[in-house]
Amino acid sequence: MKKSLLAAAISGVLATAAQAQSSVTLYGLIDTGLVYTNNQVGANGQGHRNWQENSSSTQNTVFGLKGSEDLGGGNHAVFKLEQGFNLNNGTQAFPGDGFGSQAWVGLENDKYGTLTLGRQFDVVNDLLGPLSAEANTWGGSIAAHPFENDNLAADSVVVNNTVKYASPTLFGVTGEAMYSFSNKAGAFANNRAYGFALSYAQGPVNVAAGYLQFNNAGGGALGTNANGAISLSDGSTNFVAARQRIWGVGGNYTFGPATVGLVWSHTQIDQAVDVFSFGSGYLVSGGAGVGTLAGTLRMDNYEVNAKYALTPALSVSGAYTFTAGAYNGSSPDWNTAMLQTDYSLSKRTDVYLEGVYQHVHGAPANSVLAHAMINTLSPSSTGTQVAVTVGLRHTF
Repeated sequence: MKKSLLAAAISGVLATAAQAQSSVTLYGLIDTGLVYTNNQVGANGQGHRNWQENSSSTQNTVFGLKGSEDLGGGNHAVFKLEQGFNLNNGTQAFPGDGFGSQAWVGLENDKYGTLTLGRQFDVVNDLLGPLSAEANTWGGSIAAHPFENDNLAADSVVVNNTVKYASPTLFGVTGEAMYSFSNKAGAFANNRAYGFALSYAQGPVNVAAGYLQFNNAGGGALGTNANGAISLSDGSTNFVAARQRIWGVGGNYTFGPATVGLVWSHTQIDQAVDVFSFGSGYLVSGGAGVGTLAGTLRMDNYEVNAKYALTPALSVSGAYTFTAGAYNGSSPDWNTAMLQTDYSLSKRTDVYLEGVYQHVHGAPANSVLAHAMINTLSPSSTGTQVAVTVGLRHTF
C-alpha cells in the first residue's frame, strides 16, 4: 500500500512538472470608439461628413491563442493563432480567414533563435515598425503614412506561406529574415515576398533598418495568383502591383518621460493597378470611384514623432510625416499630422482622444492619389481629410 501511494505521489509530481513545461494562453485586445470625419466619399460619389462607431482605429481588435512547449535542451515548440474582428458588427477583419491576423507554428532555441512557418507579419513591420508612431498605441493605424504604403502600421498586411527566422538578441542586436512562397505550380515568383531587417536596442537608444519586396502582390498586373503570399481576397494587400519594394531606417531616443524618434522609408511600386482601402474593404478605384492608379509610384516618407508621459497614467504624443511622391511624371506630396492624449484607467484599460490631418497636392486630378485617405477610413472627395476619434482600449 505504501509503495502504491508513493508511486502515485511520484506520478502526480511528474505530471505537474510536465504541465509546468508547457503553456497555452488566451489573449486579446479590443479597440473601439467614435470617429468624426470631415469628408468621406458616399454612395453617390460625393463627399460627406461622417460620424461612425469604428473598430481598430489604433490597434487591431483581436483574440488568439499562443503557446510554448519545452522540448528540453533549450528547445521549445511555439505557436500563435490569432483572429482579427470588427467589434462594431462582429465580422472578420480578414473576410474568409479563420485566423487572418496570424497563424504560425515554429521551433525556438535559446541560443540559435526562432524559425516559424505560416501566416505572419513581415520583418520590416516587426523591427522598424515599433519606431514609428503608426505601429504604437500612441498613434496607431489611423496615423499611418499615406495608403499605409510602407507596411509599418501592423494592421492590414499579413503575409501567407511565410518561413521566418528571428535571431536571438546579442549585445542589443536582433536580426530577422523571411521568405514567403507563391505556392503556385509553374509560377514560383508569382506573388511571393522576401525581406530582412536588423535592430539595435541598448539603454535609451533604439535603431532599426530593413528591406522588403513583394512580387505581384494580390495577383497584380502580371498574373492571377490572388491568394499567394499577399492575398487580395481577404484584403491583405495595400497595393495591387507587379512589384513593391520598401526600404526603411529609423531610430528613437528616450530621456526621462520623453521619447523622440525619426523614421525614413522609401516605397517603390512598379506597374500599379489599384490600392486597397482597409477601412472600407474595397479597391479604391473600383469601389469608391475616386480615380485610377496605373503606372509607377515612388513614395518617400519622412516622419518625426514624440511621446511624453505627464504622469504614469497620462501621456501626450504627436507625429508629422512629409511624403514626397513621384507618379507618371507628376510630383504629388502629402502632409500627415497626428496628435493624441491617452489616459490609463488601469494596467489593461485606457481611453484616448486622437486627431489626424492629411493633405495631398500635386497629383493628377483623375488619380486615386489626388484624394486624401486617412488609414482605416474611406477616401475624401478632395485632397484634404480630417478625422477625430475618441476611443476605449482593453487588453486581456
